[in-house]
Amino acid sequence: HYIVQDWKGNICEISDQFDLSYLRSARDFVTRRWIECPVENRNDWEQMKQRYLIDTPGRFADDFTNHCKEAENRDTPLVVHFNGPFWQMREWCGFEGLCVMMIDRPDLVAEMAAFWRRFVAGMLERIFHHVVPDAIHISEDMAYKAKAMISPDMTREFCKPCWDKWTHQAKDAGAPIVALDSDGYIGELIPIWIDSGINACDPIEVAAHCDINEFREQFGRKMAYRGGVDKRCIAKGGRVIRNELKRIEPVLRDGGYIPGCDHGVPFDVSWPNFVDYTRCLAQMTGWL
Repeated sequence: HYIVQDWKGNICEISDQFDLSYLRSARDFVTRRWIECPVENRNDWEQMKQRYLIDTPGRFADDFTNHCKEAENRDTPLVVHFNGPFWQMREWCGFEGLCVMMIDRPDLVAEMAAFWRRFVAGMLERIFHHVVPDAIHISEDMAYKAKAMISPDMTREFCKPCWDKWTHQAKDAGAPIVALDSDGYIGELIPIWIDSGINACDPIEVAAHCDINEFREQFGRKMAYRGGVDKRCIAKGGRVIRNELKRIEPVLRDGGYIPGCDHGVPFDVSWPNFVDYTRCLAQMTGWL
């Protein structure tokens, strides 16, 4: 096991139970155990804020405007990707610490969320001044296998104001797609996302009881999707993956859906099965 500290001050223990053949390396993030996080009280928060001054030299690369000009003639989608309030506050406080703080210090959590809302809004304003992306993509990862990590009321109180602000900014600038990613079961979160102007989400994990057909029936075309193909079926291959692709076909035909593995492709998916899956998917979507 290894004890490491990142640039924000998070201290965590990382397991070495996997050898170097497992995804990336033996020091993989998949088995982290957080020991200490940088924001545990108001004094910590006051120090953390100093790391997020928008006009700090170097915040944008020297050739940022040149890249923006080049992007005006792009032939591929341009997406601005950043952390949402739940994800970012979890980075600062740790998951357990943040959840406890939402009960014990909701005023501090609201302050942190408002700060992140303003910081991201300021960054987006500077970006949109130079280039309009095709989409913005917000990372949250705020659900377990069967439920959201915080209640709908807490989601509306602490997260929704951020989403509201950023979606209005994006759409006012001309970016039509506002997407959000969250693992786990997202059925109780989708209505809040729709109300905030978010119109796409991923990865629609089947093992977490996410049913893309059910979501389409329940929410109509107010929400688009990416992912939704059960990774376990890809691993099994053959008739199993063909039946899985047949399951998602109604939403694919209805539109507003880019099918794909419902998160990272795991190690138990063999190369032949992956090739077969992609071939079947390409045929199904008209690429072959």
